Amino acid sequence: MAAQTALLVIDVQLGLFDEAYKEEKAVLDCLVGLLGRARAQHIPIVYIQHSGGPGHPLEVETADWQIHPKIAPHPADIVLRKQASDAFYETPLHEKLQALGITRVVVTGAQTELCVDATCRRAISLNYDVCLVADGHTTGDNGILTIAQIVAHHNHLLAQLAHPTHSIRVQQAADIQF
Repeated sequence: MAAQTALLVIDVQLGLFDEAYKEEKAVLDCLVGLLGRARAQHIPIVYIQHSGGPGHPLEVETADWQIHPKIAPHPADIVLRKQASDAFYETPLHEKLQALGITRVVVTGAQTELCVDATCRRAISLNYDVCLVADGHTTGDNGILTIAQIVAHHNHLLAQLAHPTHSIRVQQAADIQF
């Protein structure tokens, strides 16, 4: 039986993405292409939107909280809110994926070392096959490592995770097969 796939778009919100930064523009452009391919193949798309409290950079209903308009959801897409790094934690994500018969998730978004990492790890623990889009996630410099170093480190690290029956594959967007 072929894997039933969903595309996860994590925290691609105005407060985290500024096209003035080449890394963030590149990820947005990558996502535009992936979303187009997924929609053409009728692949379910799930947007995860971080919802911070008062004063948080992604405070609910503020301009920065909005999903980036370059990759705005379509009416058929699923949009879920989360409050923790793990997109499965206290959200209906797992139940929605199970109801759709999803066995494989393609993961994109922000921030690499936080929400992307936590969601990949949780997905594999929930017995999903995971495909992390190597050029489809980003973060910010942290004063110790650059964006490129953080992304490269997590691409390498997550590909090494061991699980008895599932894996995390790290692939360039151009190589993703839905």
